[in-house]
Amino acid sequence: MNHEFDAYKKTLLAMRARLSGDVSQMADSALRQNRQESELSSMPIHMADVGSDNFEKEFTLQLLQSGTDILGKINAALERIEDGTYGVCEVCGAKIPKKRLQAVPYANMCVKCADKEG
Repeated sequence: MNHEFDAYKKTLLAMRARLSGDVSQMADSALRQNRQESELSSMPIHMADVGSDNFEKEFTLQLLQSGTDILGKINAALERIEDGTYGVCEVCGAKIPKKRLQAVPYANMCVKCADKEG
């Protein structure tokens, strides 16, 4: 393993630990909310409350999906560190600048290629 990337590995591991906790906590919260709703399903509910609840559920699901996607990118970056391909653009093969890796440690493309994809 390249020791040049030790700092990035530490950052990625810390991000993964924090994000894993956040995703897990959001999933637990969503499950608790669903259980509570099923217990209260016989009670009359105001339509505005239903709209707010639906918005909250959708927002939580989007956050969960986003967190899960980023976790996947973090895990892929950790694998690239282990196999020696970290810091190399997966599209053009150019070296990803350190400033980009500092800003987005799980980046797998240089800025030019990411802009084309984006």
